[in-house]
Amino acid sequence: MTLATELRSTLTCPSCGGQTTETMPTDACQYFYDCAHCGVVLKPKPGDCCVYCSYGNVPCPPIQEARTGGEAGCCAR
Repeated sequence: MTLATELRSTLTCPSCGGQTTETMPTDACQYFYDCAHCGVVLKPKPGDCCVYCSYGNVPCPPIQEARTGGEAGCCAR
């Protein structure tokens, strides 16, 4: 993990617009997230590896590291 990797991301629910800041896992993708505001289950959008890449203001740590290294990156390798 590089020093520039951000481990917190604010998820915005596409259903209700509710926002929650969470600490992202560094060793796995998070495919599902229950919105604390409306209860809807968020899933990654097609082409994204996790809910943080789809709905967060900061992508997941593996994607951040790949971009730092100049790669496209995917945490679902």
